[in-house]
Amino acid sequence: MDQTLSSIISFRGKTPRIHPTAFIASGVRIIGDVEIGPHSSIWYNCVLRGDVNTIRIGARTNVQDGTVIHCDSPKPGNEVGLPTIIGDDVLIGHMVMLHGSILHDGAFVGLSSTVMDGCTIDSDGMLAAGALLSPGKHIGAGELWIGRPAKMLRTLSAEEIAGNRMGVVHYAQLAALHAEAVSG
Repeated sequence: MDQTLSSIISFRGKTPRIHPTAFIASGVRIIGDVEIGPHSSIWYNCVLRGDVNTIRIGARTNVQDGTVIHCDSPKPGNEVGLPTIIGDDVLIGHMVMLHGSILHDGAFVGLSSTVMDGCTIDSDGMLAAGALLSPGKHIGAGELWIGRPAKMLRTLSAEEIAGNRMGVVHYAQLAALHAEAVSG
């Protein structure tokens, strides 16, 4: 990671923790209480702002170009607020907005989608491109949700789930190539 081209910013005593094998592309802004796991990739011009709560990203997860990830402050009735927790092997498409939500291992969020406060996407659950998952919604394991607001369309096939899992491998390989290109 070339920190001259990215901003890794401590905020209120919290410094981002980034595994040394993670790929952080240029133009990325990572602020505050953010943790990024091994072999994950944060692509060009993403913003991860852990200023009012925590953001956790597991292993081999990719956050594609232009995505914004934030969390929600503690408040009366919800004294812990809403962190954003992203598991292992998660695919997050280009220009996604995630806010105070949980994405379990193997979840998929399509490009230009929005996942709002209190939402959960279970393992192998998928939010289609351009969809809006309104506050508090839950996508079950293997479900495909589409639309604005998003509604369940159907269950994903075994082939579609396998394809999403191959996307994880593809992005891990692509991140390694990009890391090599920018370090050379």
